[in-house]
Amino acid sequence: MAVKIRLRRMGAKKAPFYRLVVADSRMPRDGRFVESIGYYNPTREPAVVKVDEEKALNWLARGAQPSDTALKLLKKTGVWEKFAAQKQKSQGVTRS
Repeated sequence: MAVKIRLRRMGAKKAPFYRLVVADSRMPRDGRFVESIGYYNPTREPAVVKVDEEKALNWLARGAQPSDTALKLLKKTGVWEKFAAQKQKSQGVTRS
């Protein structure tokens, strides 16, 4: 099963609100998902981004691939940098 971290659109017409979810890549955008790991509200000023860091790092470690927009949000919150540091640290330990 190819797992993706992507946005699920919610909210009313012209008032979008997104949930950051982990879903099977074959499911539709707003279809079934495995787990919700955060949310993004672009209508607020400034935009609100909340990500459960522990869940996100866990899914990234398992091989979940973020979509382009999800990757930008993960970088904005600092989760992507922590994942890259963890990945580099684990690769450095195994090579020594």
